[in-house]
Amino acid sequence: MRNGERSRRQRTAGYAYLLLLLTLALLAVAASGSVVLGHALERRAAERALLEVGDEFRRALQSWRRFGAAGPATLEELLRDPRAPGVRRHLRRLPHDPMTGTPQWGLVLDGQRRIVAVYSLAPGRPLQRTGFDALAQPGFEDAESYAQWRFGLAPVRVPAASTPAAPAPPPARPAGLPAS
Repeated sequence: MRNGERSRRQRTAGYAYLLLLLTLALLAVAASGSVVLGHALERRAAERALLEVGDEFRRALQSWRRFGAAGPATLEELLRDPRAPGVRRHLRRLPHDPMTGTPQWGLVLDGQRRIVAVYSLAPGRPLQRTGFDALAQPGFEDAESYAQWRFGLAPVRVPAASTPAAPAPPPARPAGLPAS
């Protein structure tokens, strides 16, 4: 009887081991699925934040435009407008890009090297494809990258193969003025 009892225990132990391995495999699949879902939810939240920050930039550039024709030469000029004798702010602070977590933004410049729009330097294709404000965010449904989400003065449509603009250099000092 001892041999029969021992082989029955070994078989039972073998099934328990297989059941434990199967349980661990199912837990691993569930954990990896939740990580993927968590990443997608995090990215959607960052996209919503990018749309809010982009709208701040759009309003600041519109505010700048109300006091003159050309856009600012740098984003820092939106913090304190050098054209005004007093303090005029179009932005309280320069926000970080929610997609990259950095203060770096892509700039769309006009022919005078003045800023007309900003965009995120984040790689990848936006998850959000619908539900945009037709006036403030035209063409966002067709965007193949975050760089095509342009936040600025007027609708700025850019072909998919365009390259990002480099940040604008500081404005040149007029001849004959001493350095400050």
